[in-house]
Amino acid sequence: MNNPVLVLNSVSKYFENAGETLKILDDLNLEVFQSTKNMIYGESGCGKSTLLNIIGGLDTPTSGTIKAGKYQIEQMDETALTQYRSVFLGLVFQFHYLLKDFTALENVMLPAYMTGMKKKQAVERAKTLLQDVKLENRMNHYPAQMSGGERQRVAVARALVNNPALVLADEPTGNLDPSNAETVRDILFSVVSQYNNTLILVTHDQGISSYADNCYRLQQGKLILQ
Repeated sequence: MNNPVLVLNSVSKYFENAGETLKILDDLNLEVFQSTKNMIYGESGCGKSTLLNIIGGLDTPTSGTIKAGKYQIEQMDETALTQYRSVFLGLVFQFHYLLKDFTALENVMLPAYMTGMKKKQAVERAKTLLQDVKLENRMNHYPAQMSGGERQRVAVARALVNNPALVLADEPTGNLDPSNAETVRDILFSVVSQYNNTLILVTHDQGISSYADNCYRLQQGKLILQ
């Protein structure tokens, strides 16, 4: 079997509040393998986003180790974490976070250009991905000219522009109506399969489980394989 893309070993996250210890993640372990689609679900407030933020280097664990590819996350400084996020990760959030003064094409190509890809190559890569997410007719539109579903599809394309080994998606359909949510979900799973990216998707929607290779429930700070 291939080496795992991501290994979490005994990861805990505690908060102290008025003398009480709140355990968000409790001695949690996880292995994620290349090209798999992994879903993590659980009730609101159970720690799903905290877990994703720790994997993404946006938050730090109280204890434990996180290794993603060659990166030992808990040991890295902010400069190294920025490089990790720009090269190894693709991030899709519940809100699209597109730059309002840039077109869809510019929003998608910018991360590739900023990490050293030649502008012409970055533009071509962005065009291909916007075609993949079925927005070939919206490339020159600004976020304000697009629907919520279209903006989120641009965010998916942007997350994939550097061909990341690992894509983290935090409730990517949470702000959408059922029809747009279904479209974005289908497109996300389709493009990560097309490019052999590894996906970890956090959601409260158990209906997505049929799309995933592995489905975990986060309960009482631990991951339970369903």
